[in-house]
Amino acid sequence: MTLNNDKAVNEKIRPARMGDVKEIHALLQHFSRQGLLLGRSISSLYDHLRDFVVYDDNGLQGVCSLHICWEDLAEIRSLAVAEQAQGRGIGEALVRACLREARRLEIGRVFTLTYQAPFFRKLSFVEIDKRDLPHKVWSDCLNCPQFPDCDEEALIWTAENN
Repeated sequence: MTLNNDKAVNEKIRPARMGDVKEIHALLQHFSRQGLLLGRSISSLYDHLRDFVVYDDNGLQGVCSLHICWEDLAEIRSLAVAEQAQGRGIGEALVRACLREARRLEIGRVFTLTYQAPFFRKLSFVEIDKRDLPHKVWSDCLNCPQFPDCDEEALIWTAENN
């Protein structure tokens, strides 16, 4: 269910800041322990802080990042919404913020590897064969406990179709 007042949600989305790193880490680790996403180290979060947007409502309730992979390809990764905040359109708003940033940067294709494919399909992502993604994409996969037996689905969004 999407929150009726999208503006209220969007007003609470902002770029991540240095002071957010520990909260981002805690939120991602919570879902990583459940096997729902790949955890990130504190060091990695500092290294890639500019990739992240957060939903801040008296504390971080959601996070998402847009990681640039190649000239015209980026990845939506580390999407997490605190359980008590789910179902209010926060995840959708975070992904849409990342897609707006992709357009601003003139990145025409954005993919995701996910266990939540129906969620991304609602946002105009379509299935793609993982083997069609560049090898550079797989650097994080090598560190994943699921590798090489990953059962995440690959989906892609293209600017020209949206």
